[in-house]
Amino acid sequence: MGRSHPIALRERVVTFVEEGHGHREAARHFRVSPRFVNDLVILKRETGSLLPRRQGHLGGGKLSAHHAWVAERLAQNGELTLDELCVELSGRASSFIAPVSGGFCIGLG
Repeated sequence: MGRSHPIALRERVVTFVEEGHGHREAARHFRVSPRFVNDLVILKRETGSLLPRRQGHLGGGKLSAHHAWVAERLAQNGELTLDELCVELSGRASSFIAPVSGGFCIGLG
């Protein structure tokens, strides 16, 4: 994910659209995508603000519920592989977790 456009640009784009210009015309004028203009107008309408929305996944990753346990296991034995952690975690987690070739756990969720 890239950085958000500056607030000054956001204000100028919305002002341009509010003056009666079209979204595609605003996109060409300010050299941004039409999608950005559309999303910006929707954001202004829904929130009343032009501050960018939070980017990224909310709530952490799939292993966040097991963070303390994983950290403890790695502190005890730093030589564990991901497959070994998956096998140990499968006996501990409520959902099915199994190692697969390529070093990834499946069934986390």
